[in-house]
Amino acid sequence: MNKYLAFFSFALLASCSVGPDYRQPQFFGNDEIAKSLGLNGQNSRQITKDWYRRFNDEALNVLIDNALENSPDVQIAVQKLRQARANLKINAVSYLPNLNADGGYHYSKSSKNIGAAINTDYYQVGLDASWEIDIWGAGRRQTEEYQALYRAAGANLDNVQISLAAETANNYINLRMAQEQLEIANKNLRLQQDIFETVKEKHAAGLADDIALNQSQYAVENTKTIIPALEYNVQAYKNAIAVLTGRLPGELDGQLDVGGDNLVSRKFEFDLDNLYALPVENIRRRPDVRIAENNLIAQNAAVGQAVAALYPNVSISGFWGYQSQKGGNLISPDSNAYSYLPSVTLPIFHWGALVNNVELRKGIKEEYVYIYKNSVLNAVNELKNAMTSIDKEYAKNASYRKSKENMGEVLKLTLFKYKEGLIEFSDVLTAEQSYLNSQISLIDSNGNIYQNIIAFYKAAGGGY
Repeated sequence: MNKYLAFFSFALLASCSVGPDYRQPQFFGNDEIAKSLGLNGQNSRQITKDWYRRFNDEALNVLIDNALENSPDVQIAVQKLRQARANLKINAVSYLPNLNADGGYHYSKSSKNIGAAINTDYYQVGLDASWEIDIWGAGRRQTEEYQALYRAAGANLDNVQISLAAETANNYINLRMAQEQLEIANKNLRLQQDIFETVKEKHAAGLADDIALNQSQYAVENTKTIIPALEYNVQAYKNAIAVLTGRLPGELDGQLDVGGDNLVSRKFEFDLDNLYALPVENIRRRPDVRIAENNLIAQNAAVGQAVAALYPNVSISGFWGYQSQKGGNLISPDSNAYSYLPSVTLPIFHWGALVNNVELRKGIKEEYVYIYKNSVLNAVNELKNAMTSIDKEYAKNASYRKSKENMGEVLKLTLFKYKEGLIEFSDVLTAEQSYLNSQISLIDSNGNIYQNIIAFYKAAGGGY
């Protein structure tokens, strides 16, 4: 009875786990982060995963939905998550008792030169069990480690999806910017060709000199050199979007042509107050921050496993079944057999390897503490930069819009005065070039607003 009581006592001891329990590092409290970002803490709103639908562009919605479904990057992350789940299932049961069915025939003949010869010849069938009792919690720490790695793999999938949605949206905005710039360049080319025809007529009538004629023709040819580069950009962005959605370059060309209104031709209206109405917890919920923290949790659990290796190891194995020299009467009451073998292993001298392994694991854990800290810092930095960029770009956009309107009027008046012979052609050329620049600058600013908002949603966790 006492021997059974001893093993029950060992089993009760298995409820303890050596090594440190995980505690989230105490740096950068929520109040500090909120102050750094200027969050108002009132009317906090959650960001949804389909944030890109706020841009009211159905083509963009379809592209991102297709990318999230078909991108190889997402499929890779899904497979990593499945692998992590399988690893968890494998390692979560490694410290539980094992039971195997055992059957076989045993025969051995001893040497006559070792004294009394003992020959064995028998059949055996039964159940073979073994159990390394998890007294010090090494197995539970191992399960804790793989649970954290599984959560990290889930956060990695979220991170891939956020990055993919943001990258697809950015490439789409770049495509629309390039297409709008190409449209502006073609319009300006037609305008310059009209101006060139006007100059030719004036030159033929002796009202314009060779300088004006050559300058007007130069403006036409110079714009023609810009157009191929813009056409290349359009195709390059189409190709990039196709790859992001898991398609071959060229497959989406027709789908990505401008059909009606180009979203970058207008300013996206965004409530700037919403920038500062975010829950501060979004920072710690960001997938990359969750990856860093779960990797830290896994390393903390590895310290517990290393500490457990310093303590005695208790295990028990046993057999129950039948043994007989004749196969015909193997399964009978007289053939019944059983055995059990408890054992204790105490590490005594390992040249400091076990102690040094504990120190190694502690050092690795501390490294991951700083990796986690760095991930929080980067998250706050990215969100702060995105907020600032949106705010400043809206201020610039207002000036670009006014500049374009002013230069449009200047160009009209300049062309009128030139046709009336009141000014030199160089004034027309300057006004036309300034108008072209103002158009391009406004389109770039409109696009930058979209891209800064994309960066904001990504930095805020993208709804994951």
